[in-house]
Amino acid sequence: MSAMTKRGRPGGQARRRLLDAAARRFYADGIAATGIDVVTADAGVAKMSLYNNFASKAELVASYLEERHAEWLGLYARRRAHAVTAEDKVLAVFDAYADHAEMGYEHGFRGCGLLNAAAELPVGDPGRDAVRRHKEEVEQILRSELVAICGEHAADGVAEHMSFLLEGSIARAGLEGRSDRIAHARALAAALMAAL
Repeated sequence: MSAMTKRGRPGGQARRRLLDAAARRFYADGIAATGIDVVTADAGVAKMSLYNNFASKAELVASYLEERHAEWLGLYARRRAHAVTAEDKVLAVFDAYADHAEMGYEHGFRGCGLLNAAAELPVGDPGRDAVRRHKEEVEQILRSELVAICGEHAADGVAEHMSFLLEGSIARAGLEGRSDRIAHARALAAALMAAL
């Protein structure tokens, strides 16, 4: 049985192709610069297929953001599954971001796809809220893992510090087109935990 689209219709191959094409084009060229015609052409589907699966470009963007969030959670879960110590569990967050940076991108790594999208969306856009929730969830993951290292009281401040370290490194990695900054941030996080 196929999944239902948000419009109450069965989802299938066309929806998947549209989401994959949107992910490629939005990341490579930006949301504003990518029109519906570009997405449908890249997906190899008729324009009507887009509107059968998504009510609007805004709904396609929202689905893109949901998929990027789920993609990162998957990267983190794979790294977390191999973590042994509490420190390893924290560093798994950094490793998931490094994995993201090392994925094959058509025009190279451009930083966090979620932050790139948020930068294009106007204040009050639901997409910006989705990105904010993602970043809050990442910080909460750091916090929950840090409790075992520095205790409940200190975990909030250390998690915020590491979140800033992580976001700064991903921004610089995006500007430089490589993951070196994330590896450096990981080393700084490890040193910080060792000093706690």
